[in-house]
Amino acid sequence: MPQLYPGEVFANTTDFDIGIRQLLPRYDEMLEVIVRCVPSKSHRILELGCGTGELSLKILNYCPNTQVIALDYSPRMLQFAQDKIAQANYQTRWTGIEADFGEWANNPEKFGISEKFDACVSSLAIHHLNDEMKLKLFQQIRKTLHQDGCFWNADPIKPESPALAEIYQAMREEWATQQGTTLTEIRNKVGTSTNYGYSSQDQLATLEAHFKMLSQAGFETVAVPWKYYGLAVFGGWVSK
Repeated sequence: MPQLYPGEVFANTTDFDIGIRQLLPRYDEMLEVIVRCVPSKSHRILELGCGTGELSLKILNYCPNTQVIALDYSPRMLQFAQDKIAQANYQTRWTGIEADFGEWANNPEKFGISEKFDACVSSLAIHHLNDEMKLKLFQQIRKTLHQDGCFWNADPIKPESPALAEIYQAMREEWATQQGTTLTEIRNKVGTSTNYGYSSQDQLATLEAHFKMLSQAGFETVAVPWKYYGLAVFGGWVSK
């Protein structure tokens, strides 16, 4: 079975867009929430861990004048995203950079993207960092945002109790059944990921822990605009 970077999930990249929708309940709705929380008049948006470009594509549709700078350490994901963006004729408004956003958090000067952003977004990527690195990343995101800028992240969250863990798991299984498959069938397409850079296997944190880290990083207002069982969209704003 192919070795994967954390976050690539499926052994074959072409399985990702269908497989993730079978694996995660309401995936498109989750991404749409991020898009709607980003100001439509944004000029520059930073995306951390762009994957196959699904969130980038939704943002480019929603924000007609924005430039998206997308970081991802997976060459195959970046290529897949680039092809998808080009097919939609958005290639002049999207730039993919092969980079580990954990490394960007520690050494931002190496990446030549010092100009500030109106918003930063991420989906299904930051949970691969340990909590110390999550905090460093949030601090760096805070520094790179304009005043009144915002950051939104979609990720699985750590259940606050064993009972909730069982409920979240049952919902995932029920969702897969509704999609005409099973979690077992979906996971048969999942590859074995290896640690890469600052990322490793799932290192989930509770919503409360995320709120504390965001506040410590300097986000004056934090919020959860969407939550569905063990998935959440959360983030905040930098004050004017």
